[in-house]
Amino acid sequence: MSVIEILTDKKQYLDLLLLADEQEDMIDRYLSRGRMYILDDDGIKCECVVTDEGNGVLEIKNIATVPEYQGKGYAKAMIDFVVNKYKGQYTVVQVGTGDSPLTIPFYEKCGFVYSHSLPNFFIDNYDHPIFENGIQLVDMVYLKRPL
Repeated sequence: MSVIEILTDKKQYLDLLLLADEQEDMIDRYLSRGRMYILDDDGIKCECVVTDEGNGVLEIKNIATVPEYQGKGYAKAMIDFVVNKYKGQYTVVQVGTGDSPLTIPFYEKCGFVYSHSLPNFFIDNYDHPIFENGIQLVDMVYLKRPL
């Protein structure tokens, strides 16, 4: 298993990026300024895009695992990679996600704790309703973890 930084042609992974953020123009807002990584384990299993948000904050903007490999530890391995790579360069890593019973417990297992919410983020910023596990996402929930 290896993690590789993608420096050019990041859009070649659009199908994977869209698993975590289903509107391409939202991805375009951070993809060019973000650092992108893929996890290769006999093929690409997971991707992650992180951005420098200033004041010592690194943000995971997008993390997604190929559907047939979800639940096998690839996203956790990617988060561990990000934490180890950026420890000492940033003070905190944060992630914004929908208020979903699928994603929040995952991040909590990875050591993240609730930070704050942005009310109506998904309603105000997406051109269609976003659903996860049958629940419409409304607020963006931010979780953070010290580095």
